[in-house]
Amino acid sequence: MGTSDTGETIQGGLSDEEKRNNVIRLAFGGDAARLDEFCRVVEEAVPPGTTVVMRGSSLTGWRWDKKHPFDGDGPGTSDLDLTLVGDGPLAFFKATGFFVPGIHSRPLSDDDPDIAPDLVPLRRRLMAMVNRPVNIQASREIVIQVRGDLIGQPYLELFRKPEGLSLNGPAVP
Repeated sequence: MGTSDTGETIQGGLSDEEKRNNVIRLAFGGDAARLDEFCRVVEEAVPPGTTVVMRGSSLTGWRWDKKHPFDGDGPGTSDLDLTLVGDGPLAFFKATGFFVPGIHSRPLSDDDPDIAPDLVPLRRRLMAMVNRPVNIQASREIVIQVRGDLIGQPYLELFRKPEGLSLNGPAVP
């Protein structure tokens, strides 16, 4: 990760604005309102304290191997990679649904449809909205930091769902 001449954070050679513009153009047909609706649907389904990020070719325009453009095999052929970051989203995944147990899940996808049953309705709804596969993964913050900030794999933070209110905690002054 680096910074541009203007001080903007650059990750994988792209600024956040460039990543967001790519996602809107490639995955949402150039319509920012469709991305907003996508985020609203995800926010309804995830627990408080969750950060939601998008990774993959919808940000860069190219698959990881840099040989195939986004939707290079036709409209709707590239998937969207959604990662739910935090403690809460990890609970959606069965014990067998992890690369690293309790830290980094495998993606809920057509290849692994049974590893997070409670996320299947969300995945189906999102796929209907974007007319393409949507893979959903859960990770702890450290995984995203290592992949994005140290290795340079770009990600775009879509939103952070605030922590819920504590009725048992101390009063806020």
